[in-house]
Amino acid sequence: MAIAVKALPFTFVAHVLGLAALIMVLIWLLAFRGGMAFESSDKSLIFNIHPFLMLLGLIVIGGEALGIVGIYAAFKYHNESSIANLYSLHSWIGIGVICLYGIQWVFGFTVFFFPGGTTRIRSGALPFHTLFGLFVYVLAVGTACLGFLEKLTFLESSGLAKYGNEAFLVNFTAIVTILYGVFVVLTALCQTPSEDDYSYAAI
Repeated sequence: MAIAVKALPFTFVAHVLGLAALIMVLIWLLAFRGGMAFESSDKSLIFNIHPFLMLLGLIVIGGEALGIVGIYAAFKYHNESSIANLYSLHSWIGIGVICLYGIQWVFGFTVFFFPGGTTRIRSGALPFHTLFGLFVYVLAVGTACLGFLEKLTFLESSGLAKYGNEAFLVNFTAIVTILYGVFVVLTALCQTPSEDDYSYAAI
């Protein structure tokens, strides 16, 4: 299943793009949107936690716990602002991604860690687990882009300049997020470094 190219260069590019996307979303939220807060009379500050934690949690470091806090922030913002929940394609796919991520995690934990399957079961499950993981990851990146689009559309309909600095920043952040996802997938599909004589070996 591996592409006949070394993974290391793609890994370096992915790290740079991931860091760039995080910096860009922080600039957007801190410089243009007023910051982030769990409690505030300005409810948009509560919402601002959502894009940052979803990008950091689900896209960059793959931590479902941060993703759940990010989802909580979105629900909190909607509830405290009297906005309906789960009405958009972004929210529907987002909830689906969280559920699929959870299924992937539970499956991986039980088959590969505890109680753990036999060697035959693990080797048979690994390609499907890998493929399903990549599928969920691509869905997560797509969901993030839908989120950027949705928020920017709301802001522009409220008077934000369509060709202003903030609009460009949000669009470029989405593009960098897509490129980051592409390089993560390429890294996963490429050859891992070969073991040398000094690598760890089981006794």
